[in-house]
Amino acid sequence: MSPLALITGGQQGIGFGIAEALVAAGFRVALVAEVSPEAEVVGEALSGLGSEARYFQHDLRDITHAEACIADVIRAVGPIDTFVSNAGVPAKVRGDMLEMLPENFDFVFDINLRGAFFLAQAAARHMLATVSEHYRSMLFVTSVSAEMISMERAEYCMSKSAASMMAQLFAVRMAPHQIGVFELRPGIIETGMTAGVKDKYTARIEGGLVPAARWGQPRDIGAAVVPLATGQMAFSTGAVIPVDGGLSLPRL
Repeated sequence: MSPLALITGGQQGIGFGIAEALVAAGFRVALVAEVSPEAEVVGEALSGLGSEARYFQHDLRDITHAEACIADVIRAVGPIDTFVSNAGVPAKVRGDMLEMLPENFDFVFDINLRGAFFLAQAAARHMLATVSEHYRSMLFVTSVSAEMISMERAEYCMSKSAASMMAQLFAVRMAPHQIGVFELRPGIIETGMTAGVKDKYTARIEGGLVPAARWGQPRDIGAAVVPLATGQMAFSTGAVIPVDGGLSLPRL
């Protein structure tokens, strides 16, 4: 049987780009997100991916359901070979960090870090309890914001910096079991999440912000995921992969 990848937030944006790339590489995919299975975006994703895709509903904020979510996936489509922690949310309000509300901080951290960790924990436990004929991996999609400061969305930057450490911790924990763990750091990617700031960033990209001189696309992240998920970089476990067109390179 072909390998199975679980992708959080796989129904849209970067997650869908990853799903497309993995299906093209011979994977089956389980898409996990909090939106209703009847949502239009879910139907469009499943239609686009074809018979190799299934959808499972799970709200990352509900950490009590994390084990059940993983169990549901395994029961329906089999053991997980690649776990992709991709789902995340931006800052609710962009603005001065000195004016940030605790509830807005909690909203971002509950999804980007707390929920992401406990679902990854549940996935890791099941991966260690099963065997597979395929290479296995855990991939954490963070952001260049794990290191690059955006003053108007401090909570997002902090959540991604913490998620980067989460990836490093899983890398060390899973390495003795030959399960590779990698962190991918997207830059400025054209998705629904960035639609509201498209004009602002287009102008900055045209002004030289991104050396590659273009917006990143979800397929760029998908292309980076395939060699990681197929074991071509197995001995590089723990590596941080920038997918940002050179945005994060220090320049004078």
